[in-house]
Amino acid sequence: MSRFLFVVPPLVGHINPTIGVGAELAARGHRVAWAGDPAVIRPLAGEDAEIFPSGEHWLSTPVRMPDVRGPRALKFLWEQFLGPLAEEMAPGVEDAVEAFRPDVIVSDQQTVAGGLVAERLGVRWATSATTSAEFTGALDGMPKVDVWLDGLIAELRGRIGDPASTADPRFSPYLVLAFTTEELAGRVAVAGDRIRFVGPSVAGRPAGDDFPWEWIDPARPTVLVTLGTANADAGDRFLAVCQEAARSRADRLQTVIVDPAGSLGPPGATGGSLSGPDDKDVLTLPFVPQLPLLRRVDAVVCHAGHNTVCEALWHGVPLVVAPIRDDQPVVAAQVADAGAGVRVRFGRVTAPKLGEALDAVLHEPGYRAAAERIGASFRAAGGAAAAAGHLAQLTSLTGEATTVPEA
Repeated sequence: MSRFLFVVPPLVGHINPTIGVGAELAARGHRVAWAGDPAVIRPLAGEDAEIFPSGEHWLSTPVRMPDVRGPRALKFLWEQFLGPLAEEMAPGVEDAVEAFRPDVIVSDQQTVAGGLVAERLGVRWATSATTSAEFTGALDGMPKVDVWLDGLIAELRGRIGDPASTADPRFSPYLVLAFTTEELAGRVAVAGDRIRFVGPSVAGRPAGDDFPWEWIDPARPTVLVTLGTANADAGDRFLAVCQEAARSRADRLQTVIVDPAGSLGPPGATGGSLSGPDDKDVLTLPFVPQLPLLRRVDAVVCHAGHNTVCEALWHGVPLVVAPIRDDQPVVAAQVADAGAGVRVRFGRVTAPKLGEALDAVLHEPGYRAAAERIGASFRAAGGAAAAAGHLAQLTSLTGEATTVPEA
């Protein structure tokens, strides 16, 4: 039996893929634990999960992303979020390693504390890449950005890692688990010898039992609109546009809108019109059981978050993607290039334009065909079982930086 420690950020979309992998490893007799914020991990991993607190208090004041794009957005992300997160998590990760004694650390690509602490303590580690943006050449043509980021990572390494190491903590020298496939991500430009495309790790998670399933009308297509868990503060205008586009097509479809911030008003009082189960056209809820719902919907409108995109495509559901920030423009481009969806501008799209995009993905068969093709590639890649297999294989390797061989 081996021990695996998952080091994860306080982001649901980055924790979710590790849940299925952890369950698969446990089913094979291994011991699994997580290091991160218990308040975020526990509802996803379950009450019996072994969790070591790490960086759980650092985000006492929410970090609000300014309206910037490109290199400025990347600079803000590293200086205000990923860098401070690494330094805050490092002591907790070290304590977890001391207490749990893992054979392998599985570090999320955005919690570089996992890789840096692992290299300093001499523990073999793998990268969990919940987005493919960073190894598909997203920063090509921006050498100054590369130099700046290399310098920032070197400073972090000097404080919490092994100063003698040269490995990029975003890409393990042993194994990078990519929860996607080349059918969506395209050709890799970085760490290609270490990347193993395993497809999404789609595992069951707590969903609640209060969704009004009887509301769904099988005679009309159903659309899901969601901006994920980290974008509630940015979605007021966009959700209103989606609602307007949905209402203008009420004779042809019905729409579920996820509105955690209540920007459309409380259910039952949205602009003077119903938005609860008594409204037969638009259902607005603060939370939905996304995985079960994806089995029942015909299209998804989202922010191009990697988790939501992959879960939709797993179910063969085409998308309308409206990227906001971070890796989302890269993922949106992947969806559009693969023919599995239509990209619109988050800050400028109008209800008529959004409606046209919806009409396209719902009624032009090429979009669904592409989504189903990518979904088939996901299932063939093996998901959580394949990821667990690669991790188990990593425990048997010898040498300083021997990569896991292809299956």
